[in-house]
Amino acid sequence: MKMSTCTRKGTPDSEMEAACETKTPTLEPSSATQLPESTNCLTCSEDGRYLSLGHCKGLSVWCASSLICAAEWLQDRVEITSIQMTRMAETAYLLGTVDDMGVARVFAYHCEDIHLLHVINIMENINERSICLTFEVSEGADYGAASISCNGALRLEVYHFPLEAWLKELKVLLSQKQHSKSSGDVAMNWSTVAMVIKIKPLQIPASAAVDGPLEVLQTMDFLTHCLALDVDTSCSPQAFNTGIGKTKEANESPRRCTHHFLLPCGPNPGGSKAKSQPAGLPVAVCVWWTGSHNLLQYLLQKAPKNKAADVEPMPDVLWPNAKEILCSAVSRCTRYIAVGLQDGLVCVWDRKSASPLSVVPASVTDSPFSKMQFVDEGLVSADDSQTFTTAEVQLLVWCKGGAIHAVTTGRGTRSRTVQVTERPKHSGDLLTVTASVPFLQSLSLVVQRNGKMFLQDVVNKNTVCLLVPPTSHLVAAPCNPVYALNTKLQALLIKAGEQDPSCSSPSQGGGQSQLFIFHFGESDIIKQYIVPPPVAPQQQEKLSFVTLEESCDLYLQQRALSVEERNKAISQTWKRLQETAETQQSCSKK
Repeated sequence: MKMSTCTRKGTPDSEMEAACETKTPTLEPSSATQLPESTNCLTCSEDGRYLSLGHCKGLSVWCASSLICAAEWLQDRVEITSIQMTRMAETAYLLGTVDDMGVARVFAYHCEDIHLLHVINIMENINERSICLTFEVSEGADYGAASISCNGALRLEVYHFPLEAWLKELKVLLSQKQHSKSSGDVAMNWSTVAMVIKIKPLQIPASAAVDGPLEVLQTMDFLTHCLALDVDTSCSPQAFNTGIGKTKEANESPRRCTHHFLLPCGPNPGGSKAKSQPAGLPVAVCVWWTGSHNLLQYLLQKAPKNKAADVEPMPDVLWPNAKEILCSAVSRCTRYIAVGLQDGLVCVWDRKSASPLSVVPASVTDSPFSKMQFVDEGLVSADDSQTFTTAEVQLLVWCKGGAIHAVTTGRGTRSRTVQVTERPKHSGDLLTVTASVPFLQSLSLVVQRNGKMFLQDVVNKNTVCLLVPPTSHLVAAPCNPVYALNTKLQALLIKAGEQDPSCSSPSQGGGQSQLFIFHFGESDIIKQYIVPPPVAPQQQEKLSFVTLEESCDLYLQQRALSVEERNKAISQTWKRLQETAETQQSCSKK
């Protein structure tokens, strides 16, 4: 590894020149290794021990410290384009993949072997081919969620994985191999995966909307009312013209789905008694569809055997929003759900109190939001009983035009919005990656379209360090770079290709790709930003829900505790309004 000030030549662009003038430190990779041909995706296990790579011949699992291949699953014409890895036991890991044909698979890595456990969307009828658009495995490997497209219709399928059975079967398989001393595959009938819920865009006629004051509506009437208005809005001519929404005449434009797994927190929607279960196990999934105003929450519970298969489930919780949802994010503890809305609004919902934490105008002049994420909240617990006066969250919000806003908000506190970066003047300076680094305080990894990489302090809005590969290489496909952050090793792993002297882009030759490793813990400049890694939810017995009455009591108690700060915030707001009014009056007189 080399750490120095910026003195490199051969990269004459405005960003590098400005950094050189201010002598921004640079960090070079400490090691590198050859990648498999056409490596498309890369991820690290939560414990930092292993890397999993998807490529044009299947997938591989490497030891993260030695960068030696530990196991491979190779199959002709199977090109893995998306991969996820999570630990299911001390020596076993679950992998979820999607290939270039839209087939999702579930694998297990155990004792230097990779086993195919299940194929999510097996094509049984060629006329009804289902394509997996996204596939996510929950942390801890208990659940998986697949967004499936079939003949223009979209649905979200959530599965429960039989982890205990699979672990027993892996041990049996290992024992059989050891006794037979065979290096080949041993047949094993793996336990089947159970579908917990199948969610489709709700088709509720607009006539179901209830006339009259909302105060008199029953709970189910209010739910149906909001869903009916939501469907009516999403199917409007404006939505149709932009490719959003779905009507009988617009089946060729299916709605997209975004989902988040949710950990135990907040009131039980059914109002039943509290139920004890592991705190790290997801209990619900939150869903919204393109063009929708509503967040929909569905409990993850096994469907009754006598329930008709064609009955579509209704959401257990509805979180209504005034504007169309453009993007969303959940905090690590999943207590807070943030949504980016039209007209530059950011709404943060608090699941603990079942109410909005705040609604913040983040941007009114820039382009619409494209994505968002929580930052610096790794130590927050979903079951934290702290008062709302100290509950403060920070978000980064991206606009399609390239600008980034940092939003800090909380109940009883004054919300703050800071523009971290402006809209780039040159297309090469557009940001393709801005990822919060969980082990570096307030620092984000930034990758530009021109291939430049650096660590940025999102609070002070300054570049802390440039990440510089050797002059012979550039970041491969900087518009969609293949990279991973290893929290345990405090390192960045990123794919780079050899730079062709005759052009400014990296060579596309599969055999020339390298994996570069930047170890941040070895840099004196970056050491001051290093913080303990986020604490995973403790696997212990806790109350997953409180009753609705208890939740209301908690909300009222914390409202009383925050009254002083809320009154202070109101006074400040009135003062600013008076100052603004006086300024406008003086201007009008002139």
